[in-house]
Amino acid sequence: MAEFFIELFSEEIPARMQTGAAAELARICGTVLADLQISDVRTFCGPRRIALAATVTAEKPGGVIEARGPRETAPEAALAGFLGKYKASRDEVVTEGGFFLLRRNESAVAAADLIASALPGALAKFSWPKSMRWGQSGDFTWVRPLRRIVCLLDGAVVPITLGPLTASNETEGHRFMAPGAFSVTSAADWQAKLRARKVIADQAERRALVIEGLNAVAAQAGLTVAEDAGLVDEVTGLVEWPAVLLGKIDADFMSLPPEVRELSMKVNQRYFALRDAAGQPAPYFAFAANIEARDGGAAIIAGNERVLRARLSDARHFWELDLKTPLDALLPKLAKITFHAKIGTQLERSERIAALAEKIALALGADASQADAAKTAGRLCKADLVTGMVGEFPELQGIMGGYYAGRMDNGSVIGPAIKTHYQPKGPSDAVPTGIVAVSVALADKLDTLIQFFQIGEKPTGSGDPYALRRAALGVTRIILENDLNLPLRTFICNDELFAFIIERLRVKLRGEGQRFDVLDAVLAAGTDDNLVRVMQRVNAVSAFLATEDGANLLIAYRRAANILRIEDAKDGPHKAEPVLGPLPLPEEEQLRDMLAFLAGETVNDFRDGNFARAMAAFSKLRTLVDAFFDKVTVNDPVPQIRQNRLRLLAQLRDTMHQIADFSKIEG
Repeated sequence: MAEFFIELFSEEIPARMQTGAAAELARICGTVLADLQISDVRTFCGPRRIALAATVTAEKPGGVIEARGPRETAPEAALAGFLGKYKASRDEVVTEGGFFLLRRNESAVAAADLIASALPGALAKFSWPKSMRWGQSGDFTWVRPLRRIVCLLDGAVVPITLGPLTASNETEGHRFMAPGAFSVTSAADWQAKLRARKVIADQAERRALVIEGLNAVAAQAGLTVAEDAGLVDEVTGLVEWPAVLLGKIDADFMSLPPEVRELSMKVNQRYFALRDAAGQPAPYFAFAANIEARDGGAAIIAGNERVLRARLSDARHFWELDLKTPLDALLPKLAKITFHAKIGTQLERSERIAALAEKIALALGADASQADAAKTAGRLCKADLVTGMVGEFPELQGIMGGYYAGRMDNGSVIGPAIKTHYQPKGPSDAVPTGIVAVSVALADKLDTLIQFFQIGEKPTGSGDPYALRRAALGVTRIILENDLNLPLRTFICNDELFAFIIERLRVKLRGEGQRFDVLDAVLAAGTDDNLVRVMQRVNAVSAFLATEDGANLLIAYRRAANILRIEDAKDGPHKAEPVLGPLPLPEEEQLRDMLAFLAGETVNDFRDGNFARAMAAFSKLRTLVDAFFDKVTVNDPVPQIRQNRLRLLAQLRDTMHQIADFSKIEG
């Protein structure tokens, strides 16, 4: 076995592309070196390099290969394509059984030769989200200018050529603290020498050092770091040698909304926000420098504080300017913003959201003042789109409207409702709470879904340009997490859209490892547009199926359904009509009487939400069904007896279907 190592060293690679690039390098090498039995693959990525180390066999083994081609009667083009695929000539194929057959003896190929011949072409097709042409010929593309290639097999250089460069055993360390080239002999040697030259090659180690440094400087000041995994990932991709420092925020800027201050710090400077012991924003920020300064970082800190001061001065300018105009005075400007050419303007959208929010609030039991607040918040929720702050930071839409509205109504429910109406933006985002806030958030998402479905702009495959799947998932989460008894069809009046929302609920359950098949079974038992009630039924049936009685009753149901399917094909259908009078066996009568009881009172209990009592009654059915199948011969030679018993099985099936269509249960 031999160690294969490759490093592609370039100008700065955008942080967001590094992990994907390392995965692409692993994919390419895995494909090219598959015949060398590649194993123990390790990838590395950072601001100026992606690399891979792996164990491979010393050669590709030889042997006889056979491949069947097209039929003898196939067109010449088909044969030519087959020969081209295997780089074979016409005299290498024979005919057997009416087909062309390629049979070839192949010699063993040394790993170095295979790498040299196959890897350059594959790397030339490297897939970057964005790339640039460079070099004298201008026909080579890479994410940034490629400067060096290291390609080694057990320490020996494999001189592959990529663009204008040929591989060697030389790379470079830190741009400022250890400039200049040096040679390496293996992946371990490469890592050790880079570390000595102020570069941490392993991205996981570098990330851990960023986190460790942030926590250390925060703890020294009695603070904690505001959690932001995405920013940690980005900073990890920006530094080769993390040196975390702490800066101070001028007190004047602490009166800004924390979202404004922290977004400016994050987006513009990649600074981390800090919290005090009470969890409140602290007048400090942390950041990772890419250099160990001789003065302990004093000059770097001062420079970053100066930059932040300028950034926050701009933000304060927008804040103070926006506060001069009441939010409702901005509404006419929304008439000039087109939401969608086929749907209308943002002003028209705001009026729809206002009306829908009021309707939802009333359906949820709101009083007159709450319904009016929901209507007002709905009308104003898009007004901040024309403010200076949202123009500078689009990520703050809704949030700024909440602050500006809060200044207007002295902190009532309108401001918070506007502030949270985009939530949840993702699976880990919190949902709005409170009748006014949930009404506006639901109205915003339902209006988006209704309008785009009306114009036929629905998600297809993986494409969802208007984030309708996210909106539908937001609707389900808001309803379920707030336990809202809301009849959805009252507001959407579109079966296709309702099915779309249910599909998002199904995906949500699947992602959480829950029984989405039980959801299908419950919905098949009867249309219900109250998602809270639907999920209560799903949970009740799931809990019942998890018991011994439930599992055995499911087996009995399937047995009954199978018998009915076979017998219905002969002389059915056998309808679930009442089987009256005395029956030949007591097991038949006991099952009939229990089914009559269940079809009445117990099914009503289930529909009314008395799930525990309903499922407890259904659990008693198990022993009676077991006894029936144990003692009763369904296909009795007497036609009337057979017919009655098949009707009894149909009653069993149809009674259970009033709870859920158990044929949809998997497993």
